[in-house]
Amino acid sequence: MKILIAGGAGYIGSKLIPHLLERGYEIDVLDLFWFGDYLPENVKRIKKGLFDLTQDEVKPYEQVIFLAGLSNDPMAEYSPSLNFIHNAAAPAYLGYIAKKGGVKRFIYASSCSVYGYTENELYDENSPAVSNYPYGISKLQGEQAVIQMQDPYFSVICLRQGTVSGYSPRMRLDLIVNTMYKSALLKKVITVNNPAIWRPILGIQDAVTAYVRAIEANQSISGIFNVASGNFTVGEVADLVRAAIQENLSMQIELNIKHKQDYRNYKVSIDKARNTLSFKPRYDIDKIVQDLIAHSDKFKDLENPRYYNIEIFKNLKF
Repeated sequence: MKILIAGGAGYIGSKLIPHLLERGYEIDVLDLFWFGDYLPENVKRIKKGLFDLTQDEVKPYEQVIFLAGLSNDPMAEYSPSLNFIHNAAAPAYLGYIAKKGGVKRFIYASSCSVYGYTENELYDENSPAVSNYPYGISKLQGEQAVIQMQDPYFSVICLRQGTVSGYSPRMRLDLIVNTMYKSALLKKVITVNNPAIWRPILGIQDAVTAYVRAIEANQSISGIFNVASGNFTVGEVADLVRAAIQENLSMQIELNIKHKQDYRNYKVSIDKARNTLSFKPRYDIDKIVQDLIAHSDKFKDLENPRYYNIEIFKNLKF
């Protein structure tokens, strides 16, 4: 099977693509390579903007995966206009030309950020999605654009991801577990702004599994699916990161607990993905940290701006 991955040179794609190659898939990557190129050599690279892609160019592909766009709240809030272009309009356009070009399945990388703030409820895919922030709003708009294109001949799967963390060749240190890991190693302290806030966490290995399950799902399957390794309070994440580092690196780590207001609070059910896609997560916080430690020689300069998407984004010329 031949698959086009838009934004495939990013954090998730750089981890996902080697696994897809091992399973025998032929992968082409469409990307502007804002964050570098850490892809295997035998992957075809198409360096161009997504809006420059034509219907004829997508015809050779059986599936198209959208991993492109702005990837977090800081980037979205820095440039709301570019956020809505890349997270809402871009998937709508790519989905449209993919369907017109005869592609059989479109997979969209969405986010649990669409849920905004919930009061101690476990949200499933039918729960209200009411984010008030540019990133969450745009991801929901992208979902709505592509999901309404589904029909018996064009499967659309939207994966609402928890906050992804763990090691990738295109490393990031601006994600909750990775950020706490960095702070612990550099400062021997983990700061928690609000320990009571809930977050769904997705180990990057489990994220890879979610995409594999979506790619290999029966052609009749479409829909929106929450994917997470587990739900944790931020205070619990800090405790688990601290314990893993202390156990594996014999370092003493302090906690700095604050109680700042946070308007993003959500936990999600993954029952639909488990039952429909056979998505079964295996990577908890401890395993995520162990994976970071195992690959620590590959991102030694923890303060290097290239590990922080917003720092690279601010210096791009549009």
